[in-house]
Amino acid sequence: MKEIAERVFREALAAISIPEAMEKCLARSGSRIRAGDATFDLREFREIVSIAFGKAAPAMALALNELLAPEFSPTGILVAPSAPRSAPPGWRIVVAGHPVPNAESFAAGRAILDLLARCDERKLIFFLISGGGSSLVEQPLDPAVTLDDFARLHSVLVTSGAPIVEINTVRKHVSAIKGGRLAAAAPRSVKIALAVSDVPEGQESSIASGPTLPDASTLHDAQRIIRHHGLLEKSPPSLRAALENNSLPETPKPGDPAFAHAHFAVLLGPRDLLHAAHVICEARGFICLCDNSVDDWPIEKAAEHLLAQLEAQKRANPDAPVAVLSVGELSSPVTGDGVGGRNSAFALCCVPKIAGRNITVLSAGTDGIDGNSPAAGAVADGETFARAPAAGLDPSDCFHRSDSYNFFAALGDAIVTGPTGNNLRDLRVLLMP
Repeated sequence: MKEIAERVFREALAAISIPEAMEKCLARSGSRIRAGDATFDLREFREIVSIAFGKAAPAMALALNELLAPEFSPTGILVAPSAPRSAPPGWRIVVAGHPVPNAESFAAGRAILDLLARCDERKLIFFLISGGGSSLVEQPLDPAVTLDDFARLHSVLVTSGAPIVEINTVRKHVSAIKGGRLAAAAPRSVKIALAVSDVPEGQESSIASGPTLPDASTLHDAQRIIRHHGLLEKSPPSLRAALENNSLPETPKPGDPAFAHAHFAVLLGPRDLLHAAHVICEARGFICLCDNSVDDWPIEKAAEHLLAQLEAQKRANPDAPVAVLSVGELSSPVTGDGVGGRNSAFALCCVPKIAGRNITVLSAGTDGIDGNSPAAGAVADGETFARAPAAGLDPSDCFHRSDSYNFFAALGDAIVTGPTGNNLRDLRVLLMP
């Protein structure tokens, strides 16, 4: 059953193809492409510029190049957290910081803004955006704000307990990149933004902090969030002064002229991942239940809920194998200095709950990265708890030390894919024969 669960995960990964999604989304016919309800003739533009950033940036850039070749060849900037194995010719490649912005993140932000400043109505711009972009590309609104200031603000925000939407609201109001400001940097150009989404449906402005979308939040909201979480005194003096003095310009809002020629589409999202996993499970004979209600829940609460759903599925279908599938991200605070992430922590949390029972649990990230570990996640079954002592492992101790990766690696149950070039949130697969 562990092997089946891992196959479901790996086959679902293979099914969410960025090139296929690009081809379907843009529907090129000769020199004409589609973006939403609008159709454009590529021959009407003097130049095609592309800006790709995020964990899926290399795959998206290659897919766009392939779609437009051989008649059209975009050039631009590609920003990723690691050096891509292959990249389109003629593009500037930047390896920048993730999850914390670094000097290369600032350099990428400056280069992108300089490029956009040279774009007019004769240039067509493709923005290829995916998760991780918030830290990979950065530039302060206030020139007095330094890289160290941004790094300190990032640390203050991510350890505050604030929801990601509130964190992004603050980020948008101190950044020259986020909250629609990239669209505003080239107001006369036609802009087509394509995204691989790692956020729930309806929260697309959170993908890389919404650099090409109108921002409904305000500077007042950012100030309120900072005060509510007691972060003003913890923030760098330069940012604290800018926020207190109302000296930062507001983000562009819906209806702003910057978005008159802007188009946005989600290439792939969590729904595509869930659909792929569902089809794969059903093809193997499982009666499936999809449950995404646990998004952002603590892992303990999510584990209890999903296991209860699995048991209810089995009671309703006693003569058939059943599965519960769940896509999304869970809350997993770091409580020790071990190696692991929220996916292997979820699987480890389930180990004592399923001990001695014919249940298999897998949790893995579609980007191939689980926290500070080299794995995507892990898989456990009813025998895992009993196998642990022979390997010198205590599940409870490993869990509290945030050492879930080393627990599963020692048992041969860590799932290692390497960086996948995609990023559609986490997938949990619970099976019961």
